[in-house]
Amino acid sequence: MQISKLNGICVEKRVLKKSINIPPQTSLEQNERVRNVRGVYTVSHPERIRGKTVLLVDDVYTTGSTLKECSRELLKAGAKDVRALTLAQA
Repeated sequence: MQISKLNGICVEKRVLKKSINIPPQTSLEQNERVRNVRGVYTVSHPERIRGKTVLLVDDVYTTGSTLKECSRELLKAGAKDVRALTLAQA
């Protein structure tokens, strides 16, 4: 939130929702992680991101499966571009 305040960037909360409960990614291999997240996320308010560049923030980057799936859904909903920022890499 502080980064957005310093740079005047709008923060949109709860636009991307996890619509299905899935097993934790930590216990899965890479190919299982891709399948595990497929179709799990939905964009609840596409009008908030349509035509915009979206910055996804995630805590840990392991295989990128979650970020790729979320990016796919955001682009499908009309985002102009999707970038990602992670705090750590496993």
